[in-house]
Amino acid sequence: MTADHYKLFPMQIATQFFSYLNKFVPITDEEFKKFIQPYLIERRFGKKEIVSKTGEVENYLNFIIEGLARKYYLQDNDEVNTQISHEGHLIHAQESFHSRKPSEYFVETLEPTTFISITYNDLEKLYAHDIKLERLGRLVITYTMVQKDRWQMQMIKLPPRDRFLFFVDRHPDLLQRVPQKHLASFLNIQPETFSRFKHLVKVKKQPI
Repeated sequence: MTADHYKLFPMQIATQFFSYLNKFVPITDEEFKKFIQPYLIERRFGKKEIVSKTGEVENYLNFIIEGLARKYYLQDNDEVNTQISHEGHLIHAQESFHSRKPSEYFVETLEPTTFISITYNDLEKLYAHDIKLERLGRLVITYTMVQKDRWQMQMIKLPPRDRFLFFVDRHPDLLQRVPQKHLASFLNIQPETFSRFKHLVKVKKQPI
C-alpha cells in the first residue's frame, strides 16, 4: 500500500512539530508558517506498512505525530531492530537520507501512524533560505546522532538485565505497544530472557 499524502493539514498537527523544533532554536509562529510549514507533508500509514525499504534512497525525514515505527535490517533472514520510535520522535534511514546512497534499512510502522515529513530536496531549500534554518537543521541532526551514540554505548556497557531496566524506566508504555520479539531484538536480549524480565516486572514490580 502507499501512504496517503496531504500538503495541507490541521494546525494542531503542525503545532506538535513546531514545539519540537523550538527545543533547538527559537522560531516564531510567523517563521514556521511562512518558511517551514509549506514544505511539510502529512503522511499516514496503516499498521505494519513499509515506510522505506532497503536498496532505495531514503527521501523523507519523518516526525511521528501519532503511532509507532521501527527501523531494522536483515541479517541471515533475521530482522535486527535498531530503532523503535513513538510520538514526538524522528525516524528515517538516516545514513541513506544524508548520503543519498541506497539504504540498508527498512522502516515499518507497528501501529497506524501519522508522520509529518519533509523531503531531502525541500530540506535543502530550507537550509539555503536562511542561516537560522540551517542551524536548526544542524542541531536536530546532531541531537539525533548523539542520542544514537549514547544508546549504542549503553548496549555495549550494560548487561541484559540493566539494558532492560534502562529501557523500561524510560519507555514503560512500549512494553504494551511493541511486540516482544521486536523489543528483544532491539535490546539484544534473548527472547527467553526477555520474557522472564517482563514477567517479573508485571508481578507487582518485584526486583529483577
